[in-house]
Amino acid sequence: MLPFSTAYHELTLKRFMETMKKIAILTSGGDAAGMNAAIRAITRTGLDKGWEMFGVRDGFSGLIEGNFIPLGARDVGGIIEKGGTMLGSARCAEFMSSEGQQKALEQLQKKGINGLVVIGGNGSQTGSNVLSELGFPVIGIGSTIDNDLFGAEITIGVDTALNIALESIDRLKVTASSHKRAFLVEVMGRNCGYLALMAGIAGGAEAIVIPEINSPPDEVAAELLAGYKRGKSHAIVVVAEGAEYNAEKLADYFKANQERTGFRLGTTKLGHVQRGGTPSVFDRLLATRLGAAATDYFARENYGLLLGWIKGEIAATPLSEVAANQKAPDLKLMDLADVLAK
Repeated sequence: MLPFSTAYHELTLKRFMETMKKIAILTSGGDAAGMNAAIRAITRTGLDKGWEMFGVRDGFSGLIEGNFIPLGARDVGGIIEKGGTMLGSARCAEFMSSEGQQKALEQLQKKGINGLVVIGGNGSQTGSNVLSELGFPVIGIGSTIDNDLFGAEITIGVDTALNIALESIDRLKVTASSHKRAFLVEVMGRNCGYLALMAGIAGGAEAIVIPEINSPPDEVAAELLAGYKRGKSHAIVVVAEGAEYNAEKLADYFKANQERTGFRLGTTKLGHVQRGGTPSVFDRLLATRLGAAATDYFARENYGLLLGWIKGEIAATPLSEVAANQKAPDLKLMDLADVLAK
């Protein structure tokens, strides 16, 4: 077992400050468009500083298994325009145990790694905080389409996912208007309604259903009926997958109550289509700037932090705060959505 004592901690930091030669990059959790742009930026700015750069295959599982690959400038060529992550990602229950964490630390020591950059969302940055509290130099970069990560106003992948959802809504509105129909569009986001809220506002939805606000089916039906009475020729309902009444439950309700509500709803679940898109300009630039900032922070011996975009610039938040909090969408925007839908 690796004796990760205070003395070892101090030795690790001393070696980190003296050598600063080997940095590893890990992507974890759900893939997000722009992850590859971050990998590219971290790798090339690290190489520019004279460091050796490595990638960890398949997230924390690969870290435990010691699945490291060297990364050169050409290894990250041609990936900025690709969605997903070239390093792969995987859920890892083993890392939640002290034994798994110990194995990960042993692999980092065995490979002579001096610092680790973790690109991912809430679960990933909780893992980052674990390693940081155990004394290993870690920097996190926020990347999740849910946009529920504390310490970042907008994370890598959000802009691309929103644009994909919006394009789908716009296309469905054409058919809905032509046939005077109503459609349910379910977007991702687990238990966070950010994607549904923003896509619904941008797409001109008649109703938005998110986990943070209770929206019984009869209230949704009332909103749609009111829209038809005002002369609308179609209706779009944007639903977050984590809402109590998701698209499937709402569709079942409307089908069972068709005589009372007066119409049925077509249902489209966008699912993982939202995560797999080509990164937008914004996501490429955001990921590039955050990736470059990560090596700058390491160069200044400043770690144990999440780097995120706040108020138009890169900000650093302690990983301990990120792990202890979760960001919620601005629910005041639901009031705006209601006004705009009339």
